[in-house]
Amino acid sequence: MAEKLNVAVIFGGVSNEYEVSCLSAANVITILDKSKYNVYVLGITRDGKWFLTDASPAQISSGKWLDADSRAAFISPDRSVRGIYVVGAKNIKIDVAFPVMHGKNGEDGAIAALLKLAGIPQVTTTMTSAACSMDKVITKILCEHAGIPQAKWKFFYSRNLHKNVSSIADEIEANFEYPVFVKPSSAGSSVGVAKCTDRANLEAGLLEAARHDFKVLVEQYIDGSEIEVAVIGNSEPMASVCGQIAPSGEFYSYDSKYNDENSKLYIPAKIADDTAEKVRRTALSVFRALECQGMARIDFFVRNNGEVIFNELNTIPGFTDISMYPKLMAHSCFRGSQLADRLINLAMAEDRI
Repeated sequence: MAEKLNVAVIFGGVSNEYEVSCLSAANVITILDKSKYNVYVLGITRDGKWFLTDASPAQISSGKWLDADSRAAFISPDRSVRGIYVVGAKNIKIDVAFPVMHGKNGEDGAIAALLKLAGIPQVTTTMTSAACSMDKVITKILCEHAGIPQAKWKFFYSRNLHKNVSSIADEIEANFEYPVFVKPSSAGSSVGVAKCTDRANLEAGLLEAARHDFKVLVEQYIDGSEIEVAVIGNSEPMASVCGQIAPSGEFYSYDSKYNDENSKLYIPAKIADDTAEKVRRTALSVFRALECQGMARIDFFVRNNGEVIFNELNTIPGFTDISMYPKLMAHSCFRGSQLADRLINLAMAEDRI
């Protein structure tokens, strides 16, 4: 029997997506095959303290993981450690890391940078790719250069919004028709996103988005179905079947994703076969344009006439038991422990950047 690999699952952190990270981590820990891997769990508190924890998946998903036995420990950037530095105890060598840190300080490339310094392979994309993908404005610029269809868009710096939101609202009204979407440039899980239908909504939405990031993105509303694709791979990625979201509210908000049982998911999506194939091809084009590795969930709008419009990309997609990424992968090719195995193999593959 092959020797077990030491896998570090890393979750939590200073992010407004802390709770989702806990849910994702609990699911990842559950699906990892314990006959193949020694699983070490590193939890990071909301204020940035690191602990090696013995918490169960149930304790982690409930957010009560600190109630379990925990020791101060962290990933050391020193490559002589190449793993977890445990305060007051023996260090732990790590073969591969499985970070499920959504949003800021995780999905923005911060955790990928630390693991690169440490010399530890990891299942998410590279530092540069993650940083570019997390910033929706940079993503828009790169995809525009690659010729990928997108909604009309414009961005503003939050410092200018705070100074004179009225004049910026004037500029938006001169260039867009209502409704428009207003988003923080670098927040995920629809945090701080607003669908604005009039001037009052617009000014409030701009100021709310500005609370979450130093840049705010404004996009023209697209009347179409919300379609998502899971992509997996390195130099030769593959796309899953398309999934479709039917949110119970105005759009697929944070609450719709994680709290509202009335939102519906359809796998495969209720779109024509040729349109689905176009979505999948475009997803691979986006994945390559952002130079992604490992995994990503890529979101689109599809109009009634079959037009495909790119929305956004997530390099550490939700990994909860109800999240689209694992559901799409399970329907297409890799289910549960098979998906974890595939991501770990990709992290350690020769074609990994």
